[in-house]
Amino acid sequence: MAASFVSLHHVSGCFTYPRPEREYRRTHFHSHGWSPAPATKYRLRPINASVETPSFPLFQPTPVQESASQLEPADPDFYKIGYVRSMRAYGIEFKEGPDGFGVYASKDVEPLRRARVIMEIPLELMLTIRQKLPWMFFPDIVPLGHPIFDIINSTNPETDWDLRLACLLLYAFDKEDNFWQLYGDFLPSADECTSLLLATEDDLSQLQDTDLASTMKNQQLRALEFWEKNWHSGVPLKIKRLARDPGRFIWAVSIAQSRCINMQVRIGALVQDANMLIPYAGLVILLHGLLYFSFLCLLVYDGCMLCDAYPFVTTDMLNHSFQPNCFLHWRFKDRMVEVMINAGQRIRKGEEMTINYMNGQQNQMLMQRYGFSSSVNPWDSIPFSGNAHVHLDSFLSVFNISGLPGEYYHNSQLADKGDNFVDGAVIAAARTLPTWSDGDVPLIPSMERKAVKELQEECQQMLARFPTTSAQDQKLLGEHFICLSG
Repeated sequence: MAASFVSLHHVSGCFTYPRPEREYRRTHFHSHGWSPAPATKYRLRPINASVETPSFPLFQPTPVQESASQLEPADPDFYKIGYVRSMRAYGIEFKEGPDGFGVYASKDVEPLRRARVIMEIPLELMLTIRQKLPWMFFPDIVPLGHPIFDIINSTNPETDWDLRLACLLLYAFDKEDNFWQLYGDFLPSADECTSLLLATEDDLSQLQDTDLASTMKNQQLRALEFWEKNWHSGVPLKIKRLARDPGRFIWAVSIAQSRCINMQVRIGALVQDANMLIPYAGLVILLHGLLYFSFLCLLVYDGCMLCDAYPFVTTDMLNHSFQPNCFLHWRFKDRMVEVMINAGQRIRKGEEMTINYMNGQQNQMLMQRYGFSSSVNPWDSIPFSGNAHVHLDSFLSVFNISGLPGEYYHNSQLADKGDNFVDGAVIAAARTLPTWSDGDVPLIPSMERKAVKELQEECQQMLARFPTTSAQDQKLLGEHFICLSG
């Protein structure tokens, strides 16, 4: 049968659903011949009461959703160091909760016909490299003849954007009176950053995604080899002190990957594509909890929606959302990046300001760049063999889904014994399918039902490859809820 690869936005193909959300916390890896200083044991911050961190991460509870009472104003110096350098914020507050920083509306914002500015970040505070040769830096902080330029110039123009940006970041940390010397105090440390570049081989194996694990191992090796090539014993001290060990350089690469924003900017008469590190609009993620389930994170069990199990939050400013209320814009006349509220968007006081990190990307790319995946990613898909066209009526019948479109649920009374493969993502897929009333009635409905059955069986085969069964996952999830409620 011909292979098919269909996303949730494609209504006439095999049903699809997001992969299980897989979370982990990184630890130092030692498989490449270097041994950094032992990392401090990471502890979950208390939410309502002080609790002892379990020794095994599988049983660490999912954090409780933040409430307004748990948020406190961020350190005034965080905004002050940017304010004195012409960074401005309007109608927002920087707050810090148990899980990190965030940007929140300080007042109600009524919908307007035009986008509204809430932050202005001048070019002088950014680190920017042109994506193509010749390399150009804005602002140009690299002095003529400095050996860091030779290192940047040795990179592959097509693939090594993150290595170039990491070199520039390390140089900015070392440059006297540079803004990033101060801002670096608010960046996540190696123990807090969730980039898969900092994962151990054991961490990567627990992803249950061999392709992603192999990709990250190759990237780790690539970063290590680049450091060994350019930070050898004979390099000048001005280069050696930027990254005295590979851990420091790999951390810088992880910051570059997870914080880089690609924008087309105009400076004078020059319009160019640039890789940019933009303070206050950073995209670094902090995840809590380590639960690996062999089923999807939105689970419908006996007709009840249990949870969207794993939230993710930012450690530095703007959070991610697939339905963001803000976006980034380049204002060329005075060389500013603006954070703007969407036109027609209503914002309530205390609501978090969000942007979309990578539009149109599947969960694997989000995991690779930021270390998180989402069960509500509308662009994620799973390939199935076959090319069946499935309509809603057949789909609901085979999966024993009942209720109105906005209130679908799994009707266990209609299901045969053992035939209860339904979760929240299957429900979500049902909402994307066309009905027979749309003018595309199959000639033989029973053939379509047979195709849905084949897809259901293929789904079950995929789940069988995971180390735990659905029943075991439900038991773990039940124990997890008891732990939280206790």
